[in-house]
Amino acid sequence: MKSVLLIIGGGIAAYKSLELIRLLAKQGIASRAILTRAGAEFVTPLSVSALTGEKVYSDLFDLTDEAEMGHIQLSRSADLVVVAPATADLLAKAANGHANDLAATALLATDKPVLLAPAMNVRMWTHAATQRNVAQLRKDGARFIGPNDGDMACGEFGPGRMAEPEEIAAAVETFFATAKDAPLRGRKIVITAGPTHEPLDPVRYIANRSSGKQGFAIAAALARAGADVTLVCGPTDLADIPGVSMKRIETARDMLTAVETALPADVAIMCAAVADYRPEIETNQKIKKERGGLTTIPLAENPDILKTVSSLDATARPELVIGFAAETNDVIDHARAKRKRKGCDWIIANDVSAGA
Repeated sequence: MKSVLLIIGGGIAAYKSLELIRLLAKQGIASRAILTRAGAEFVTPLSVSALTGEKVYSDLFDLTDEAEMGHIQLSRSADLVVVAPATADLLAKAANGHANDLAATALLATDKPVLLAPAMNVRMWTHAATQRNVAQLRKDGARFIGPNDGDMACGEFGPGRMAEPEEIAAAVETFFATAKDAPLRGRKIVITAGPTHEPLDPVRYIANRSSGKQGFAIAAALARAGADVTLVCGPTDLADIPGVSMKRIETARDMLTAVETALPADVAIMCAAVADYRPEIETNQKIKKERGGLTTIPLAENPDILKTVSSLDATARPELVIGFAAETNDVIDHARAKRKRKGCDWIIANDVSAGA
């Protein structure tokens, strides 16, 4: 049975760990928990134990606990270690190799992958010391989920809010999909999604209508199937996908650069609604209507990302390049013509006419 060691830190978000345990159980994933002394100020060992069906561990120097399951065995008994909430203190201890309590010792002793869900005040998260610790942990191979932007218990707003239990559970699901013999394990896939914004002035831009939902859904499904997915997306309101390498850009030229950086790959899925044109000149000041300054907009052609990727030489071109055609009439004919014109292997035709 798949299993997780859940380390519950001392933050107001600790109560969400109870829902996380329940969601993991629904996925058939067993949980053991380490509840830090600070974490026990927010949730009780009894609550955690009732949901995990296991004893809760808290004290490094508890002789009974050590006799039943030593901290070394505890740290290595699960397939994945999840820290939620991962407080600034826990991040600092993990990054610097401290071992002065059970949670820190388990993180230092484990030989299993670690997934961290940070939760703290905005200023604490953005503090240089915390960011150094995060960078070190990433370098050491730790994975992160969140933090999200949102309202804080302290009344502030910004990054630092712990990822929701559903997001963490999805990240755990993705981990296990990748860890087992998933059908796309070992395959690298680059996906583009969403619109591009081509600025005219500081407040106006040219763009296609696109929510990015289709590309995000494809990326999430492929990640669950075990693929190594990079998602290059334009401006959207959609949250990062757990287990997917996210590259957020604004313009078509930015997107092309990000795609080229993400290559080589086995598959490229070009789902983004890239603006075909951009203003030739972007002004630094807002163009005022009363001055008659915006009667025509000279345009320059944007790079054709799908055609560029399809035209790469054999050493750089993905084995499979997939394009998308959003059409309002003669959908199949236009899609076939586009596939031939761009040189991609497959084309997905979407009928976007009214009432389709």
